[in-house]
Amino acid sequence: MTTIAANLQAVRQRITRAAQTAGRSPSAIALIAVSKTWPAACIAEAYACGQCAFGESYAQEAWEKIARLEHPPIEWQGPLLRPLEWHFIGPIQSNKTRVLAERFQWVHSVARGKIAQRLNDARPEALPALNVCIQVNVSGEASKSGVQPGEELELVRAIVALPRLKLRGLMAVPEPTPDVKLQRQRFALLRELRNGLGAAGFALDTLSMGMSDDLESAILEGATMVRVGTAIFGPRQEN
Repeated sequence: MTTIAANLQAVRQRITRAAQTAGRSPSAIALIAVSKTWPAACIAEAYACGQCAFGESYAQEAWEKIARLEHPPIEWQGPLLRPLEWHFIGPIQSNKTRVLAERFQWVHSVARGKIAQRLNDARPEALPALNVCIQVNVSGEASKSGVQPGEELELVRAIVALPRLKLRGLMAVPEPTPDVKLQRQRFALLRELRNGLGAAGFALDTLSMGMSDDLESAILEGATMVRVGTAIFGPRQEN
């Protein structure tokens, strides 16, 4: 078994254990393998192990990998039997919205109405509406993108009016901390915000939260998608 295969198996086991602890079905939690900075060959290796959803943070790098993997490349071990699903999880630059709208199925990090409008306008009519999440800055860090808690409703209203976008839920990237109580507080806040939007008439089914070091806490607080990179591929490779 390769390292990526073994790591994927270990992460899936962690998800299953956490879901069982929370009294949830493991099938209710989607795993996004965060492949940013990793080459197409690593994505192919994970795909061969049954992983189909991948997360990217850099538009140009992602575009090159998506183009390479559109047709079975030389490093692919077998035919492309299941579609790849691409999730953009990083900060969004205005001049990169067309790439995201044309090549991704999900964008998790929408934090401004202007970006939402540009994604909507660039989404091809031939494709289904683009799934999007609103990023919320649940830890209040100046260095983090996202709307402040309590400011999400205005952006929700703007997005639901855009026909080429489908608002699915909320996303957060809290500060790294070994404090499990604090981890759960951050994730609980995102869940409460999502529930509040539901009470206001906006039915959202997605909580994108939890990474390699805190996915258990996220699942206990209701995560429906966890974004895991290091625990699958190893320490990040810098370009």
